[in-house]
Formats: sequence, C-alpha cells, structure tokens
Amino acid sequence: MPTAKAQPGKLLLDPSNHTLIMIDHQSQMAFATKSIDAVSLRNNAALVAKAAREFKVSTVLTTVAEKSFSGPIFDEISSVFPDDPVIDRTTMNTWEDPRIAERINAIGKGRIALAGLWTSVCIVGPALSAIDQGFEVCVISDACGDVSVEAHERAMERMIQAGAQPMTSLQYLLELQRDWARADTYDQTVATSIAHGGAYGLGLIYAKTMFGGSEGH
Repeated sequence: MPTAKAQPGKLLLDPSNHTLIMIDHQSQMAFATKSIDAVSLRNNAALVAKAAREFKVSTVLTTVAEKSFSGPIFDEISSVFPDDPVIDRTTMNTWEDPRIAERINAIGKGRIALAGLWTSVCIVGPALSAIDQGFEVCVISDACGDVSVEAHERAMERMIQAGAQPMTSLQYLLELQRDWARADTYDQTVATSIAHGGAYGLGLIYAKTMFGGSEGH
C-alpha cells in the first residue's frame, strides 16, 4: 500500500525543473496553419509567454529564416521578453542547431516544454531528438499548429507514442501556480487568466467584480 504525502508528484512541471522553448511563432508559418485559428494561436502563445515570464522559467526563443522569409516572432512573445535574444536558424529541427544545444546545456535542466509552428516539423524534430538524448518532453499542444488538423494530430500522436506528455496553455499556467495561496504570483496569474483564459477568465472577472471572490482565501 503506497503512502499518500501532501506534496506534488515529480511528473508535474514547476518553474525550476524545465526549460521552455518557443519555436517559430512567425507570420509566414502562421499563414498556412489550419489546425487552429490565428487568433487562438496568438492568444495561447501570449498565455504561455506570460506564464513563463511570471514564474521566471528558463526560456529559449527561436525563429527560422526571420529576415529572409518567415518574419519576426509574434509580438505577443517579443513584448513579454523584450531583452531576450531570439536565435534565428536555418534548420527545420531546432535541436540540430548547435546554439540551441549550447543554451540547453548551459541552463542544465532535464525537462523541456515545447510550443511552436508547425507541430509536425518544428516540434516533432526537437521533441523526438530530445527524448532520444534522455530529456523529458512536454508539448503545449494548443500553442502549436499545423497545415491541417490531420497533420497536427498525427504529430501529437507520434510524440506521445515516443513518450512526450501533452498539455494546454492554460494548464501550463495553472500547473506553475498550483496553489492559490502563493501570493507572490497570484495577482499576475489571475491577470494572465483574465486576459487569455477565455471563459475561465470571464468567470474570474465575474467572481471578483460581483462578490470579491478570491481563490486563496
């Protein structure tokens, strides 16, 4: 009989145990994305970026052919990380760029969270490569997208079969917060949820406006 303990399991993400890599959230890549609409994609990318910034998650930003073809990284990301360098690549597989490996090794964490475009190329490549090299991988599926629903779903299935763990952007934020009594991040988590959490955000607005609701009390 196992013994229950009031502590989080090791499979959960926390701000200190992973590196977030946001890959190719760029205009040219978004134009052909059909598995998710552009408004939802940008919203979810913003949610993930703000969550990572709020909780001081080690974050790597990368683009492909920014100047010559694909355009700049979404403003929803660059505005959250105004001082962070964006690594521009030629490789479709982010993991094959030596600068990415150098950055990941310098950060020194064995778990990777991925989000980006397209799921079947720019996310599958680093996910399978990282898993092969012994890293644990989570994929934030609704901050990714592909040229069709079929392409996105088959890519997710392929990564899951290899051992990647899927999650959503809102799940990512709330898993980092995990306890509403954590006052130092409470206000920003609520603000991010209101701005980007869809119907959940509307519920927060209602509860706080109508009767001053607060999850931590």
